[in-house]
Amino acid sequence: RGSIPLLNNIPMANLLLLIVPILIAMAFLMLTERKILGHIQLRKGPNVVGPYGLLQPFADAIKLFTKEPLKPATSTITLYITAPTLALTIALLL
Repeated sequence: RGSIPLLNNIPMANLLLLIVPILIAMAFLMLTERKILGHIQLRKGPNVVGPYGLLQPFADAIKLFTKEPLKPATSTITLYITAPTLALTIALLL
């Protein structure tokens, strides 16, 4: 009922049909927020990437996912990973 019959047996496709529009909507809400903040602060806001800055959220996503994870060379990797995880877990449990 109310779904595409071909996709009923493909749970991943149903999940993508749910998540992708939400991600796109969030990208454009962030763009709108940046435009409004730019207007309030008397500057142009994002307008370099694509027409009217419409591709700015996608440029930000590409930049985020292509960044190299930073870790100090002299640190213990297990402590470097577990300390923030433990702090977040304790904060969420309180």
